[in-house]
Amino acid sequence: MATPTEIAKRFFAAINTHDLDAIIAHWEPGGVDHFVGQEDLIAPDGVRQFFSDLFAAFPDFDFEIVETIATRGRCAVRWRATATFAGPGQFQGLAPNNASLDIEGCDVLTVSDELVSHNVVYMDSGGVARQLGVLPPAGSAAEVRLAKLANARTRVQQALHGAEPEAIAPGVWMLRGGRPRHMNVYLITEPDGVTVFDAGIAEMAPAVAAAGARLGGIKCLVLGHADADHRGAAPALNVPVYCHPLEREAAESDSSFRHYWDLEQLSSWARPIYPKLVRRWDGGPVRIAGTVEEGDLVAGFRVIHLPGHAPGLIGLLRDEDRLALVSDCFYTLDPQTGRGTPAHVPHPAFNQDTEQARASIRKLAALGPSIAWSGHAKPVAGDVHGQLEQAATAPAP
Repeated sequence: MATPTEIAKRFFAAINTHDLDAIIAHWEPGGVDHFVGQEDLIAPDGVRQFFSDLFAAFPDFDFEIVETIATRGRCAVRWRATATFAGPGQFQGLAPNNASLDIEGCDVLTVSDELVSHNVVYMDSGGVARQLGVLPPAGSAAEVRLAKLANARTRVQQALHGAEPEAIAPGVWMLRGGRPRHMNVYLITEPDGVTVFDAGIAEMAPAVAAAGARLGGIKCLVLGHADADHRGAAPALNVPVYCHPLEREAAESDSSFRHYWDLEQLSSWARPIYPKLVRRWDGGPVRIAGTVEEGDLVAGFRVIHLPGHAPGLIGLLRDEDRLALVSDCFYTLDPQTGRGTPAHVPHPAFNQDTEQARASIRKLAALGPSIAWSGHAKPVAGDVHGQLEQAATAPAP
């Protein structure tokens, strides 16, 4: 029986002779040729089509095996390939331009019963793009200009979706996002990583991930509640997500809307706008790893159940400095116009029970926070108790 190394060498020999039938003969039907970061080819048809197109674009394509290492049914092949993009065939949509190609890479082949069942291809796709003229040469003036354009785009994205987190208390950071930047996401640092509280909207995911990476790496996320503008970035962060038990169903739902919302209570001009906004904000259903309830500890904070706006809305209160992070327990903006306002009960169009929401604001006031940061816009500071008591009785804008 041939060894994996012998099978690998025969396979590459078939590629060198451009013998499509011999190439396919080395593959197990249904085998996967995985090009890292690019595509998967399924044998036999996908593999045959790829090599047929490759040879049509690079008629002198040549492989050189540099080194092989084999173990337990697998063989890693480090290779060098040279070719001329002479055509007549195209390559990945590019017309032949006579460019010379000289690249190195590595294939890791899995062999079963003398057939390749799986292959992982590692290659420098950026280097290929440079040699084919798709990207400018390294160190060239064109590359410098391209970098400047990329940096300009980055600055625009940061301005729109949140750039640098702001320190709001020892070990606690806040990232603003959205357009305008009224969506608040909180990052709490601990020695073993970062806990994120609330996930903002979907477009904030890259900024949240980057901020978490700089602060030590995100270990988990806790949802203040499961509305679209608070779960939005969660699916893209790929970390364990927790919420109150009463929010689990909504968090894991395919729907971007809560069943109790009544958008008819919005102004006539806002009613057609909000469904579009909600869908844009939402990142989709979230897999919930577990739940938290009143009294549980999260990153040094105590969980507070503050229902009304949403049945399982929670806040976090840190006893040592009375810092409160409370999601949508109250608003400090008009959700229809985006204008800042004194603290008030959330808009009735989005509440499960507005009177219960008022009671939760009073509950928060009684706990004596020194400052209370909400899910949007600015915090309540100074006479926090008095402002919250007023918010519990004042009408929503």
